[in-house]
Amino acid sequence: MFTDSYDFPPFHTYRVSSSTPFSRFAIIVAGGTGTRMGADRPKQFLELAGEPVLAHTLRRFSDPGLDVQELVLVLPSDQLATWQILCEQYGITVPHTVVKGGATRWASVRNGLAHLTAQTSGVVAVHDGVRPLTPHAIIEATYQAAYNHGAAVAAVVPKDSVRGLNQQGSYALNRSRLRLVQTPQCFDLALLRRAYQLPELTTFTDDASVVEDLHPIHLVEGDYRNLKITTPEDLLLAEALLRP
Repeated sequence: MFTDSYDFPPFHTYRVSSSTPFSRFAIIVAGGTGTRMGADRPKQFLELAGEPVLAHTLRRFSDPGLDVQELVLVLPSDQLATWQILCEQYGITVPHTVVKGGATRWASVRNGLAHLTAQTSGVVAVHDGVRPLTPHAIIEATYQAAYNHGAAVAAVVPKDSVRGLNQQGSYALNRSRLRLVQTPQCFDLALLRRAYQLPELTTFTDDASVVEDLHPIHLVEGDYRNLKITTPEDLLLAEALLRP
């Protein structure tokens, strides 16, 4: 539990059921280049605890307890062959379909959605390929919240003090009214399709920002262990968290 006292917006708590009364799908988006890692390969292909980061992420969503019916991986076209080689090299057997990404994250998610054309209803999760440590409970709770309310996003309270910038300098922000957004972000499938029929805007930073003009976004309490691997320090921390 968080110790911070916060008044707005609250996290929504959902009872997690062991049954799955709705169809579930997942789109894993991995388009990183590894620039900030200073690595010789895209960060999703870096080795973490003996296998690529992306393998850990896929396995989180292939957990039988989640009952995800279709797992779609979106990769840049120039990374498809590399991923196939890595799957053979590391013996990655998680069932998934690989789809070519687009020029932007928005376009990549849209391509992933296009692969689900045959599906008529259900809840779809969109998740960062470089978030390999997402706890089962967070994924389950976000699916359930989206089933109940249409759109749900995992998020956490900032640990540090936060300041905004203006022409005079900076000013304090009330961190109890702020959230750091994570993934998964889960949506009613029809709602997400409708949102991605609208034109792409420069203000789109994630799927919640694509959907929010059409539907309220509910927040689910995330987890600070749900790291997004971006820098070398993130990879070191992920390694430590995976140790038994």
